[in-house]
Amino acid sequence: MPSIAQFGKALVFLLLNFCVSQAIALDVKISENIDSVEVIHNGVPITVQRIQNQNNHLTGGFTKTSRKCPPFCIQPIHAAPGVTTVAELEVLKFMQAKMRNNTGVLIDARTPGWYKKGTIPGSVNIPFTTFEHSEYHPKLREAMARLGVKLKNKSSGLWSELLAKIGLIEDNNSAWDFSEAKDILLWCNGMWCGQSPRAIENLLKHQYPANKIYYYRGGMQSWQILGLTVVIP
Repeated sequence: MPSIAQFGKALVFLLLNFCVSQAIALDVKISENIDSVEVIHNGVPITVQRIQNQNNHLTGGFTKTSRKCPPFCIQPIHAAPGVTTVAELEVLKFMQAKMRNNTGVLIDARTPGWYKKGTIPGSVNIPFTTFEHSEYHPKLREAMARLGVKLKNKSSGLWSELLAKIGLIEDNNSAWDFSEAKDILLWCNGMWCGQSPRAIENLLKHQYPANKIYYYRGGMQSWQILGLTVVIP
């Protein structure tokens, strides 16, 4: 049986190892004041942080500098008027604030094949083509429901029309009720990828409020360049 002294030495050793491991884990922080961010992905808590190996390099497709354009053309910094373009710190803030209180949805707008290769933690996969459908299509209805949007029923449509006629609300002629619409942040493969901009374009055609839409232009390429956590669904 170990003595009290031996037990004490072992405890000190474990504590020192723990402290050292924690110090190593903090070598590559997200920002000066942010070590990591917690997010729920498919019901499982995930810690988003940067890769700690300072000799790490990207491999694979996201190391490429050149792709045929079209379709892989450089995207503008602003996806559309009224839509806010964000970078990584704003994405993380979106996770901490809007996703945590269920008022925001992080959307991986890529095709399912890309999503299955790895995604930003907390993202839901709603392919950009979904928003090209009409309001009668079940896939669009399902997607909109996840965003807190529903079709107007006949009575509410008539009521909205009446309120618009007397100038109490703006008449947007939309088939959708956006009164409980969530803030949404869309991304795809990077500044050369047009999938999330196309999704945003079609969301605006459905008259989704532009001030509730955010565009992460850097996408998966920038996310991986900075060594941030990626999850395999």
